[in-house]
Amino acid sequence: MTAPLTVLAYDGSGIDGSVYTGVVGLARRSPGWLDSLVTAWSAYGLALFAVLMAVAWWRARARGPRAAVPALAAPLIVVAAFALDDLLKAVVREDRPCRTLHTVTLEACPAPGDWSFPSNHATLAAAAAVAVWFVSRRLGLLTAVAALAMAASRVWVGVHYPHDVAAGVAVGALTAAVLAVLVRRCSDAVARRLTATRLRPLLTSS
Repeated sequence: MTAPLTVLAYDGSGIDGSVYTGVVGLARRSPGWLDSLVTAWSAYGLALFAVLMAVAWWRARARGPRAAVPALAAPLIVVAAFALDDLLKAVVREDRPCRTLHTVTLEACPAPGDWSFPSNHATLAAAAAVAVWFVSRRLGLLTAVAALAMAASRVWVGVHYPHDVAAGVAVGALTAAVLAVLVRRCSDAVARRLTATRLRPLLTSS
């Protein structure tokens, strides 16, 4: 019989494993209602970022096509950040801390091969925050606070090291910032072109 293929994985526990175990230990000692709240936010909170992007688009649409273009681009920017994050995961191949350190966690430990670095959730949340900030400063600030809460929750429930979520925030924010600047530079031309098509209702309420 053929021996099972061994997949080499990076052990990130030497970076901040002690911080991770401290946070997970604190989570185990915390009140049940707090753990339930954080676990629910960690699992389902990304839906809020979709809602905030939709709200940003709806409000931008009322200001006209030029303002609506960056709002329409926001989901595409988030997808691009996710793609880069996924590429980095495949390159680094860091094992989940709950698997390496054999800790008891609030959330079930992902299967082997579901790599830890960078955090998908943190990347998506940070990218959404920056993309929304380029549309609305007020909504962007709210989204940024939610993004930090999402990043922290992924360590709290035990599925990521702190450096995983820090890297995720950096990847998401930097990718979104670069792409949002590029979108802003060509927003006039894109707005003129799209308003001449059937997509005009997506860019203006008038």
